[in-house]
Amino acid sequence: MTDIRFILILVPVVLLMNMVAYYVFVPSGYRNKNPSIGNGVDKQTFIREILPYVGLVSFVYILIKSQGIIVSEIVNVTGIHLDYSLAKDIFFIEGSRVSIFQTFTSPVLTDVSSFIYIFGFSSLLTFTFIFFMVTNQLKTLKEYTVALSFIYLVAFPFYIFTPVKVTGYTLPGMTPLLYNLSPLIANGMRTVDPFFDNCFPSLHAALSVLAMLFIIHRTNSKSLKVVAAFTTLAIQFTIFYLGIHWITDFIGGIMLALLSYYIATKYYSPMINKFHHVVGSDKQ
Repeated sequence: MTDIRFILILVPVVLLMNMVAYYVFVPSGYRNKNPSIGNGVDKQTFIREILPYVGLVSFVYILIKSQGIIVSEIVNVTGIHLDYSLAKDIFFIEGSRVSIFQTFTSPVLTDVSSFIYIFGFSSLLTFTFIFFMVTNQLKTLKEYTVALSFIYLVAFPFYIFTPVKVTGYTLPGMTPLLYNLSPLIANGMRTVDPFFDNCFPSLHAALSVLAMLFIIHRTNSKSLKVVAAFTTLAIQFTIFYLGIHWITDFIGGIMLALLSYYIATKYYSPMINKFHHVVGSDKQ
């Protein structure tokens, strides 16, 4: 029930933030159009060109969310207990350096950081998708969804086989500020991180940096670029301040974002063109 309450708060707030961003950042030439699904994209194009990619990201997200069930099945079938924690190795490498981010804490800073971590992050990812859709940048939109899916799929095995507990529950000098803020938030976050051990690589770092890269390199809106860059930098601060991620998680997330962006933008179109060529040849 708590999970539902969390979602009932998350969805309207993110929707409202996206609506505000839509009227602030989407050029008026696209906003003044009135097609059936989004500016510049008609219904048939949405179903044929966009919906399959929405389905891809949704499938991968559900896979990530089902990790608790998957781990239980692996244990039941193989008898192997997946209790190896990568956190002790990370601690050996970096020590407690990340605790410097909680040298100063305050209720206001915690509230603002939590808002950015939950709502700012979700809005950045969803509005990037919406922006490319309503401005009819379908090629970029597809590359973005492919890159998102790639990040999830690469991170998934780490979450299953080498879980890393959040710093707030591992380091003596750290407090899980986000999870202590409210039982509603703690239980809501369990819907995407059941055991609070999905740290390496950091999805918040990887996905936010990926969205920023697409906005910076694939849009002409200076104001949107500034907001995306600021939001992304703020998100990086929150993952440390709130007692969630290690520095190693952050580095892993950044590297994954860069790799995903490179693969999606460089190899997606040639692969699709080759696929269409092969399919077209088979039909002749």
